[in-house]
Amino acid sequence: MTASALYKQILRKQSFLCVGLDSDQRQLPACVANEAEPLWAFNKAIVDATAACAVAYKPNTAFYEAAGSAGWQQLEKTVRYIRRQHPDVFIIADAKRGDIGNTSRRYAEAFFETLDVDAVTLSPYMGRDTVQPFLEYPGKWAALLALTSNASATDFETLPVNGGGTIYETVLQKSKEWGTVDNMMYVVGATQAAMLTAIRKIVPQHFFLVPGVGAQGGSLEEVARYGMNDQCGLLVNISRDILFGDSSDSFAVAAAAKAKEWQRKMSLLMVNLRACYQSKIH
Repeated sequence: MTASALYKQILRKQSFLCVGLDSDQRQLPACVANEAEPLWAFNKAIVDATAACAVAYKPNTAFYEAAGSAGWQQLEKTVRYIRRQHPDVFIIADAKRGDIGNTSRRYAEAFFETLDVDAVTLSPYMGRDTVQPFLEYPGKWAALLALTSNASATDFETLPVNGGGTIYETVLQKSKEWGTVDNMMYVVGATQAAMLTAIRKIVPQHFFLVPGVGAQGGSLEEVARYGMNDQCGLLVNISRDILFGDSSDSFAVAAAAKAKEWQRKMSLLMVNLRACYQSKIH
């Protein structure tokens, strides 16, 4: 999928919502917890409930790996279902891989060929050869960690480097030479929203995958204000607020309502963005 194809889907759904399938087996509603494949049963219900509003899904692989081989099989089943029922939806494996070139090549094969997702989150800490194999698949994306939303992100990411700037700015400046706007996006946490303006100056046209809105306290309005570009350029991930807002038998109905609520907010922000750009043009 190209950046323009992703943007077309955003326009069609008037949404830049990415639903995080962080399907924690310990938090599943009782009505699915005792199913033979509880993660799959939960995910199917969530996907069916939110697909009208979501342009992307982001399963965090940790929640499936924790359940062993059965968990991974349920992740595979989820991806196949989304591919079959909603082929235009973007799928991101939140795996945070990053290893030497030969190992990375096998990771790329695992996620892009075997699992068949569109993107994988990657740590760029070890440099270009850890990312390059993921950029060799047409239509597939590397989602590089840039400035994350966790509390200890400042341990390393915002430290100054010799010659000026910070570590995360160095990551952005260097890595934008590796890929293009059609195969590389950046993970930028919503809790760092005020810093998005500076990040946009470095990578003006790349998509940002933005976690941290909702349960982690990030502001959707601030993310849009500082991070949107003229092609939207955002995938805002919402997980807990949609997945676990209701633990009753009606959890999917509640998830649909929450997804619709986020979609309405995003639609309004997109209208405001277009008005802003039109005023600049005229």
